[in-house]
Amino acid sequence: IIMLYHLRISGGLSALEGAWPWQVSIQRMSRHICGGSVISHWWVVTASHCFKNSNNYKLRIVAGVNSRSKYGMGVQYRSVQQVILHENFSRLNYDNDVALLHLHHPLYFTKHVQPLCIMENEMDEKQLSFSSCYITGWGSSVLEGMLFSTLQEAEVDLIDTGICNQSSWYNGHVNDNMICAGFYKGGVDTCQGDSGGPLQCFSKDMERFYLYGVTSHGEDCALPRKPGIYTRASRISIASDSAL
Repeated sequence: IIMLYHLRISGGLSALEGAWPWQVSIQRMSRHICGGSVISHWWVVTASHCFKNSNNYKLRIVAGVNSRSKYGMGVQYRSVQQVILHENFSRLNYDNDVALLHLHHPLYFTKHVQPLCIMENEMDEKQLSFSSCYITGWGSSVLEGMLFSTLQEAEVDLIDTGICNQSSWYNGHVNDNMICAGFYKGGVDTCQGDSGGPLQCFSKDMERFYLYGVTSHGEDCALPRKPGIYTRASRISIASDSAL
């Protein structure tokens, strides 16, 4: 039986101010619950498992933030008007673990708040020649640990689904809507508090980052042969001006 845990960054480094301008903190009653990515002025993409239901009560996003302990000048707060969970999200196996947040008021794009590019379809995933992928978040570095106050970043490898589904790895759990990323030996991973944040990959052709995956789940944190599992962004049709 796979024990599924909500995820955080382990083995990462503190990010520089403004390095990941689409990363947001999703908060309920001012308490960080998950990460998310800005994809347009009005929309943030995150994970469905971050929410018990579509209730947006006391929910807000904080954009343009690097340190959770001291918010700088570039920080923008927005209350959430609507939570749209993926209609086929499964709490059993985390399939289709993606959600959209519709903001009450649009974000202003500045050097600290920018949208992350999204792929139109699965062809993009093959054609955009991604060179390096990174995970980001404020999640703890150990299971059940404390959240980081400064945004953490780490480079990870994309791991072939066939390898990830081997019996000593995830034993067939990973389907076409999921991606494995991390390292065979472990040591670097998302962990609790990172859920919903981006797995972002750089396209050398386009010279920009794209949302490759949404941080979803995994077994414990940073264990060998148990990399993080991400919702595969190219399988979700997200038009940035509409719903899932």
